[in-house]
Amino acid sequence: MDEIVNKVSNSVLEVFDLEDYYPSGIRTQLDISQWLLDGFLLKEKDFREALKNHDWSQFQNYFVAIHCSTDAIIPAWATILVTTYISSFAKKVVLGNLNDLETALYQEILPTLDYSKYQDKSVILKGCSKKPVPESAYIMAIQKLQPFAKSIMYGEACSAVPLYKKSK
Repeated sequence: MDEIVNKVSNSVLEVFDLEDYYPSGIRTQLDISQWLLDGFLLKEKDFREALKNHDWSQFQNYFVAIHCSTDAIIPAWATILVTTYISSFAKKVVLGNLNDLETALYQEILPTLDYSKYQDKSVILKGCSKKPVPESAYIMAIQKLQPFAKSIMYGEACSAVPLYKKSK
């Protein structure tokens, strides 16, 4: 009987897994419509009072995306004001949804990595993830990998899709 050989583990492929750089911590969205009259009208005095009385400590060490779930027209200063209250507690605050938050986190992390270890190597940009890695992070990653890698594929070693091959 022939021995089963794991060709994937014996290959020279380097795996770049964005999940390895996923920052741990609780993510949440903060909906500012809760402080608007009927969820739509911002009355400055009431808005300021509600922010002043809110328990911001509940966001200690959270990653927070500030958004409005209604179609209210919000002046720019409103979300900035919310940020002045929450930023002393939260690890990171962004305007947008949770995907925007994840994108912002990867925008901070990916430029700090050393990509030189992928010089002239075949790289697989791992595609399956248990964590919510945004598609934008893959776009950022390939731009960082491309100057170094000999080739880049996406997915898993057993079913990778070729994306880039350095010309000779």
